[in-house]
Amino acid sequence: MKHIDIAELLRTPEQYYDKEVTVCGWVRNLRDSSNVRFLAVNDGTALSPIQIVIDKSTLAPEDYEAVNSVGCSVKVVGTAVIPGGGKEKIEVVAKEVVLLGACSPEDYPIQPKRHTMEFLRTLPHLRVRTNTFNAMLRVRSELAAAIHEYFQSHNYVYINTPILTGSDCEGAGEVFRVTTQPWDASYKTAEEYYNDDFFARKAGLTVSGQLEGEVAAMAMGKIYTFGPTFRAEYSFTARHAAEFWQVEPEVAFAELPDIIEIAEEMIKFIIKRVMDRCPSEIEFFDKFVQKGLIKKLEGVVNNKFSVVDYTDAIEMLKKSGVKFSYPVEWGLDLQTEHERYIAEVICERPVFITNYPKHIKSFYMKQNDDGKTVAATDLLVPGVGEIIGCSEREADYDKLLSAMTERGMNLDDYKHYMDLRRFGTVPHSGFGLGLERILMYITGIDNIRDVTLYPRTAKDLK
Repeated sequence: MKHIDIAELLRTPEQYYDKEVTVCGWVRNLRDSSNVRFLAVNDGTALSPIQIVIDKSTLAPEDYEAVNSVGCSVKVVGTAVIPGGGKEKIEVVAKEVVLLGACSPEDYPIQPKRHTMEFLRTLPHLRVRTNTFNAMLRVRSELAAAIHEYFQSHNYVYINTPILTGSDCEGAGEVFRVTTQPWDASYKTAEEYYNDDFFARKAGLTVSGQLEGEVAAMAMGKIYTFGPTFRAEYSFTARHAAEFWQVEPEVAFAELPDIIEIAEEMIKFIIKRVMDRCPSEIEFFDKFVQKGLIKKLEGVVNNKFSVVDYTDAIEMLKKSGVKFSYPVEWGLDLQTEHERYIAEVICERPVFITNYPKHIKSFYMKQNDDGKTVAATDLLVPGVGEIIGCSEREADYDKLLSAMTERGMNLDDYKHYMDLRRFGTVPHSGFGLGLERILMYITGIDNIRDVTLYPRTAKDLK
């Protein structure tokens, strides 16, 4: 069906004045009078709809009466003109209106009014037609493109790491098991059960592409992965999902200060790109979702991030005088309330917290000389908390072996990973950035369930 994208008409309207155009889309709003019917039609290529003017004196009733409800889809052939008033720069005076898909006004739940996010979550197949989700998905698309652009322009190689894996990168046991075995299979031992499974061993969905990414970095120098990851974590917070997208660079010959510099540069780059390419969407979010969003994002792009040692952060929290719900003690992990207080009140900007106690961090992180901490950092941002987990990787074979043994890990599952420390090991570092979390930060949307098409969370699989 030959037609022109509405985005093209809105971008360069002067090219189409007094010309015949064909547009297709869904009716977002409808106003009727005795002489004229106005349709706001959106095809998804732009946040704003285009106005269709149906002059009842030139079209017979049977030519337009079927187009009578929000939600129906249409094809319109008409003349592009300069509107008589209002802020629009172009509208289409219809010569022909074709109803493509009817929509019962009594049954269609998405009406031209503000709906709550909770209500829209019950309609994931229809909420994409609202301005909020139209804008979010457009920003998500540009954000993903900006991530690729940053790494591609800095000599990184894009690597596709496996989604099916036999190891748990984080060692936390939050892996979705993948099997072809029936649920009622009768076996005496787990070993027998897995021997008859597809891979003849226990398999699951990846929680991170890091381990395989390190393999590639030991040959390519600088690589990044970008794809879906999975955590079988029973968390019902606004920041956690069972399925999410993650970008994970791995950089050879890089220590912790190097990877911190890279992470800050990347965050500023991708935010600036989205602001440049999605001005209408960012203005929408600033107006309707989070007041002051543009000022916040400009502050991130234009200011240096803070760096605070974990031990110092604990002392700052203790001296704050704030009564937190969770205890603040050296050796305990920072909770979201702690992270947000540090970023929003103490630093008032994004902040890297460095050198965490080793017993609360993953086995692969480089052990510091003090014997108590690891060369790890989390990037905390106001309004969200942690969006990046980062570390220098342990390059010493014996120290890595010791950390894995202490955790009771099956060394056979990690033989290839450990071999990297035997054959030309180098200092190397990397981080993981959750796409949904940085998207929450850029849009001001405060629930991870609202920054993806179909959210996957505990007890919810629509």
